Parts: sequence; C-alpha cells; structure tokens
Amino acid sequence: MPAIFFAIISYFGWGAGDVFGTAATRKIGPYSATFWYLVLQALIFGVFSFAFIPNLSSFSLSIFIFNIVLGVIGTAGLVAFYEGLRIGNASLVGTISASFAALVVVLSIIFFKESITGQQTLAIVTIFLGLIFSSLNFNELKNRKVKVGKEIILSLIAMACWALYWTFIKIPIREVGWFWPGYINTVASIPALYLYIKFKKIKITSVNKHGAFLPVFFNAALLGGGSLSFNYALQNGLAAVVAPIAGSYPTLFAVLAYIAFRDKITRVQLAGIIITLLGIVILSIASA
Repeated sequence: MPAIFFAIISYFGWGAGDVFGTAATRKIGPYSATFWYLVLQALIFGVFSFAFIPNLSSFSLSIFIFNIVLGVIGTAGLVAFYEGLRIGNASLVGTISASFAALVVVLSIIFFKESITGQQTLAIVTIFLGLIFSSLNFNELKNRKVKVGKEIILSLIAMACWALYWTFIKIPIREVGWFWPGYINTVASIPALYLYIKFKKIKITSVNKHGAFLPVFFNAALLGGGSLSFNYALQNGLAAVVAPIAGSYPTLFAVLAYIAFRDKITRVQLAGIIITLLGIVILSIASA
C-alpha cells in the first residue's frame, strides 16, 4: 500500500508540476525552462542530500556508472519530447510520450519477473484506455492528416527513453535507496542538456526574465518531488503497478490546464479522465 500512496503523490506532483512548466515554457521557451528547472531542482533537493550521505557508500562503481547512463538516456528522452512538441501536434506527441508507463509494465514483467493479477491487469488497461482518450484531441486530429513524420519518431524515442529509465532505475534504487539515483541523474543532466543547447546554438534565457522564476521554481519542486516519490514507490512495490498510476498524470494536467490557461476539454477527454481515475481506484484496491 505505501507504493500505491507514493505513486499517487507522483501523479499529483507530475500533473501539477507540468502546469507550472507550461507557464515557464511560455515565458522563456522550453529549453531555457528545462535547463533552469534542473538547476533549481538540484539546489532544492540538494538541501536534503546531507541526510543521505551514508547511503553513498553502498554505490559500487558499476552501478554508479549505470546510474549515470540512465540519466543520459532520460535526458535524451526529454530533448526528443521537446523537439517533438516544437514541430508537431502537441496532444499526439504528449500521448505517445506518456505511454512510457505501458512499456515499463512490459519491461518489468520481462526483466524483473514481476507478476500481476487479472484484476490488476484489467485496471491497468482501463488506465491506459482513459489516458488515450483524455490526452488526445480527436477533433484536432480529425482536421489534420497525421503522418508518421519526424514528430512521431521523436515521440517514440521519448517514450522508449523514459521507459528504459523508469524500468531500470530500480537497480540502483535497490543498492543505495530511493534518493541518490534520481538526484545524481538530475545533477548529471544539467551539463548534458547545457552542451546540447550550445550545440543547437539556442540561447539560454535568464530565469528571472518575464517573471519566470516562480513557475520554474514550483515546476522544479513538484516534478522533483514527484520523481523522488516515484523512486520510493519503486523501492516498496512493483513497477508494473506503480508506473500506470504515476504515468497517468496527463489527466490531472488536462484539468489543471483548463483551470489555469482555459485550455479546452472535450467531452471525450472528460470521459477519458473519469475512466483513468476509475482505473487508478480499481488498481489501488486490487493492490492493497
């Protein structure tokens, strides 16, 4: 049950955090917002890192290197995601990328031999069905010819990278606990993203410009807290159960985006949100 509780915290942290991330992106652009979000996240949670210093001794060199590699993979997924948003249909890119949770379920069953009951399987299918309906804007897609273009490829890359990250981060978590694997990857992602931004010759806008600091700060605090909560859930439960709950955060984002930005929610999307929440309730009860 603790795993379910912290997966739900991740759901709220990621869903609410993306609202502040959207606000920050609209003020200073996606790459600058992401770069400063990583910097602030490292500073915010660095305050708590002193309490976990003894755990560092549990790191073996091979696991530490593996941890860094996962961090690079996760950052690559982030870059692919934003590139997809920049050139393609936002709802389609978001839905494909958010489907990483489905792949986490499959990979966890294959590589970690996790087993789920029939009721849990039904709940997981319900969550993903609701996620598809709540995230995709079918009216928008209906008026456009969707082709397997670059944005689709980038979305699939983001999905695969995030699936690999959130599946195999469980290995270092088992060795050193839930805090360091995520925090180290956050710190490692900063220079990796900085080099990519410089390579693409993108200007990094000041975090104080256009009043972006507070949105970036809350984005960093909420997304960082959601990720650490996800790690804690993985330490105490099955990834195949935790991932669908946390990964359905786009449903919360859709509701909050409607409140904050007046983004439209169709009846189909509203039905999808209700279906997803029903699936989360069923999965929580089935996993208790």
